[in-house]
Amino acid sequence: MKPPPLLPRQAAAPDEGGGGGGGGGAPQPPAEDRRHVVRRRWITAIIILLLVGVPAGYLLVSAQQSRESGRDKAAKVGAVHVRPAWPSTVQRSIYEVPIPDKAWRVGYLETNNWHTSRLYTEFTVTARDLEAFLAEVGTSRDALTPGPPGDTISGHDARAAGWTWKPGTTLSGVTLEQPDPRPTRDIAVDFSGPNPRVYVVSTATP
Repeated sequence: MKPPPLLPRQAAAPDEGGGGGGGGGAPQPPAEDRRHVVRRRWITAIIILLLVGVPAGYLLVSAQQSRESGRDKAAKVGAVHVRPAWPSTVQRSIYEVPIPDKAWRVGYLETNNWHTSRLYTEFTVTARDLEAFLAEVGTSRDALTPGPPGDTISGHDARAAGWTWKPGTTLSGVTLEQPDPRPTRDIAVDFSGPNPRVYVVSTATP
């Protein structure tokens, strides 16, 4: 009988040891140094923190600035009474209230809605400056009619401005009407003090 044919011997797999004599597998890469692992993880954590934290911080700052801006606007636009300050030059021009330069104890309030806009102003002037003011708005002291505050300034406007007068107070007033869109002005003057105290409600209808 003939002996069976010899089959070619298969080579060992690359990851298997080659048996006696020192092995024939491919060399394994050295394990990553622990220091490098820790460093790589820190860098990854910092990158994630920057990607998430910076936008969140920006949004937080923006929201805070928006709230502060809203409070400032509310303080100016949403004021409920006349506050001590001068209305801007633009406001005085639009509402045609030329407050004398030497006036003192000046205050104002502006209100707006869909139908009307109002500028409430108050100030104290000398008798001479009062006459100059009245002449500039197109009237005179002789045109002022004495009477209770309600004769010139309505209760609604007085409440909106925060104006109150003692019972029996007499104000001398006049209403200067103009065709739209120019404002109508209610002017009242209190002569009870050492210097005239002026109250003006200027109403503009767009």
